Amino acid sequence: MALNKGKSNGITDVKGVKVGHVTLYEKLDENKTICTGVTAILPHGDNLFHKKVRAGSAILNGYGKTTGLIQVEEIGLLESPVMLTNTFSVGAVWQGTLEYMLKTTKDIGDTTSSINIVVGECNDSYLNSIREQAIKPEHAIQAIKQATEKPVEEGAVGAGKGMVCFGYKGGIGTASRIISTGKDVYTLGCLVVSNFGKREEALFADWGKHKFDTPDGSIMMVIATDAPLYDRQLKRLAKRCAAGLGRTGSHLDNGSGDIAIAFSTANMHDHHTEVAAESMTYLRDDHEVMNQLFQAVVETTEEAVIRSLKMAETTHGRKGRYVEKAPL
Repeated sequence: MALNKGKSNGITDVKGVKVGHVTLYEKLDENKTICTGVTAILPHGDNLFHKKVRAGSAILNGYGKTTGLIQVEEIGLLESPVMLTNTFSVGAVWQGTLEYMLKTTKDIGDTTSSINIVVGECNDSYLNSIREQAIKPEHAIQAIKQATEKPVEEGAVGAGKGMVCFGYKGGIGTASRIISTGKDVYTLGCLVVSNFGKREEALFADWGKHKFDTPDGSIMMVIATDAPLYDRQLKRLAKRCAAGLGRTGSHLDNGSGDIAIAFSTANMHDHHTEVAAESMTYLRDDHEVMNQLFQAVVETTEEAVIRSLKMAETTHGRKGRYVEKAPL
């Protein structure tokens, strides 16, 4: 039985989570078009460095150029927004996010440690003139400042502006589910940047074949929940994105970067605590609620991909190319 959806059916149904987009779209000449953007996901509205969240990640296929996941894997904490953009703009977005965090957190790199910035990407070069490197650090800062807890704008916006999914216009998609233990109620949400697949591979529609000269493609999947989990358990959630992705028809192709990041807004880690030991409450792995959380990841990942197609619009890009809205 499918789980109930959240109020707005999006990742911001998890209390405190914010999402912001900056979208760039400009025809420069007959051959060049800027068609790209930045998306920022903030786990909460307080200082993210001072109040870190538990996190885990899963690399389903590692043809990607993310930053920060090595430390997330080692330490199990997320201390920056999760930033999403195109492949050639990872550096600019990392720089802008760093500048924002340094400006808002005076102790970073001075009286305390450095900071780990997490940036993920997909290749939007079919529609976007990616060599122009139009994304600048200020666009990352703008996306963070514009982040809101309101329902997420989906489709061809932010980091999803130039993405192609199953041969149709892809981009940003999101979904959420409610998990209940009888006494406690939790919310889990997923946001994706979809940029993968061929039309004949889609399992949710019969679209036939249509050849696009696009890379194998990628997808970034971000899971948020208010369930009290720690990093090992969050990594288990991230792994389940593969099942949701498989439901859509993805083959995790050779040149595809299929990467999932999961975080919990419960059990925040205080950066400045001086205690040698700490305790926290977390869910038992063998409780039925964990299976519901796994189910929620699968359902929201699948639906977020479909919504990224359903909410996008036909988009014109470089070299006279255009990608149609999916007939959903």
